[in-house]
Amino acid sequence: MLSTPPALVAVVGPVEPPLLAAWVRHYRWLGVERFLIAFHSPEHVSDVRRHELQAAARELGVIPIGTSTGPWHEHTNTQLRDALRHRAGPGWHLLADADEFQQYPAPLAEVIAQADKSGHRVVGGLMLDRVAESGRLTGWLPEGGLDLAYPLGGHLTHRLLHGDPRKIVLARHDVAVASGNHRAPGHRPDADRICAVHHFKWRSGILDDLRRRVQHFSSGTWEEHTPAVRDEAGRLLAHVGRYGGVINTSDLRFAFRRVSLDRMPFSWPAEARGIFTTWRPYAYVRQD
Repeated sequence: MLSTPPALVAVVGPVEPPLLAAWVRHYRWLGVERFLIAFHSPEHVSDVRRHELQAAARELGVIPIGTSTGPWHEHTNTQLRDALRHRAGPGWHLLADADEFQQYPAPLAEVIAQADKSGHRVVGGLMLDRVAESGRLTGWLPEGGLDLAYPLGGHLTHRLLHGDPRKIVLARHDVAVASGNHRAPGHRPDADRICAVHHFKWRSGILDDLRRRVQHFSSGTWEEHTPAVRDEAGRLLAHVGRYGGVINTSDLRFAFRRVSLDRMPFSWPAEARGIFTTWRPYAYVRQD
């Protein structure tokens, strides 16, 4: 017997309403029925923008559990997420940021049934960073869709930012998940069944967000536990600074190629397994 669809748990920042709409549609298409989301906005976000996003959620039939404003400390997302997971109750929880569109190798119900059968209490994913063909950090038109605006997928987080590209995409309710949904201490996903997490972060406005992040973490206005998040932002800013404001999509390290939300990338299982099982935290040295 197939399991109950997972509850989707997410802390949503000040994204554009069309992205939220595309995100909700995507996960409903996967079979999600319950959305437990909370909105959090840093102080620079206007009341108008916050209210527009909340109204958009309600029009989609998604009633936020809570809304808050203030500094986006490194622990803010984790605290809000865990409160939502508590509300979600027993069963499987699907964890996804608002710019993450998960793509599974089988229907979601089958993925969960297989995890239950094999005794895995988490399912893993790997980030596939989506960018415009030109490498420019552009906006997008809802009528064209995200695949059209950002047709290339590659390993920017892993190979440029030195960030952890691994994700816990599904977890049983009693499994603790670390900050950023990157790990579940004591639990190892099945490396042969890694989902693709299409990461639509690299859109118009992200550079201002990254500069703000570096400024606030550097000054201590936003609290951080390690410099990792700030350093990742700095690497992206330095990269686009060297390439005239764009991401260098021709750099072979990033393995950019055309991908789609409709079909898993060619040879994804082996590619994802290789990265998922060999990734190690970046070793910081003085010249960094």
